[in-house]
Amino acid sequence: MRGLFSAIGVISGTSMDGIDVAGLRSDGQGVVEPGPGISVAHADELAAELRATIADPKRAEGDLDDLQRRVTDAHVGAVEAYWRETGTRAGDFDLIGFHGQTVQHRPEVGLTRQLFDGARAARRLGLDVVCDFRAADMAAGGEGAPLAPIYHAAIAARLDRPVTILNWGGVGNVTYVGADGALVAFDTGPANALIDDFLRARRGLAHDEGGALAASGMIDGVLLAAWLQDPFFRRPAPKSLDRNHFRALTKGVAALGDADGAATLAAFTVEATAAAKAILPESPRRWLVAGGGRKNGALMRGLAKRLGVPVEPIDAIGFDGDLLEAQLFAYLAIRSRLALPISFPTTTGAPRPLTGGAYWPKPNGRAGG
Repeated sequence: MRGLFSAIGVISGTSMDGIDVAGLRSDGQGVVEPGPGISVAHADELAAELRATIADPKRAEGDLDDLQRRVTDAHVGAVEAYWRETGTRAGDFDLIGFHGQTVQHRPEVGLTRQLFDGARAARRLGLDVVCDFRAADMAAGGEGAPLAPIYHAAIAARLDRPVTILNWGGVGNVTYVGADGALVAFDTGPANALIDDFLRARRGLAHDEGGALAASGMIDGVLLAAWLQDPFFRRPAPKSLDRNHFRALTKGVAALGDADGAATLAAFTVEATAAAKAILPESPRRWLVAGGGRKNGALMRGLAKRLGVPVEPIDAIGFDGDLLEAQLFAYLAIRSRLALPISFPTTTGAPRPLTGGAYWPKPNGRAGG
């Protein structure tokens, strides 16, 4: 493969608010031309089963063949919806990158599991597929996450640096791009997952719209201080964690009212993220935020106050913060086929720059329509 390639990226993140699909033209290096994207909501029954699986480690390690098939078919359906909405077809693209659905990520024991069947997707879509992006890194001793930094570096190449790109999805992760292009990346801790789970249980809501409920509540300082003692925050970078890492720790929030609970969990996300500044080589001049958390005013205002520098949605530089991770997996798919590295010692703890991804060619060289 040479020149510019057209790819599709697809992801259902740890927040599980839907399947994001986005197009991208790139050379897998410095040229990045985002295309249109869509988000397709999960069917309620599938989303509920995924949440139950993620919440139960034993279940997440068990036989999930049927669930994987349904997850794969949902992703295939999202791509077909993308083609309908954008007036494109498989033949317009060179390949597609699928992240799959993470149901378990425990790097401390070398375990990660993303549900997705690459062969089934390639067969149904008639398009070359790349998936399973984390396995090679973890097999070599890396954390398997975060994988966004190399794409963040391409985005930030023309910005005033040092700059930090923060993703607030279910879990938070940050990429620091230095003036010389140096990369440092790691998971910061909770983002939206704890808040979303709390509000789903209390009010049947998917999230705290705009952060309004958290803004109306009082922070429980005793609980917050206890949560911040978790050993994860004392670990050096690079580091990553599972969506459920803090579930047992934060059970005390059950004693709070809805507004105070949301406020305290939001403060936990802010303080965990702000603590990342101490790990970075230099103080960034600005923080650019992707993911659903950038729409939560309580989080954005709180982080800007803690950091004392501009904290802005990544949309401010022309990228759609709802589609950034989908674009990422289109970019990684291209890099994978070019045998370029997707993880690095300073981003995942890999022993050296590593490529990754499993390749599933379209059957018999056919392109779908």
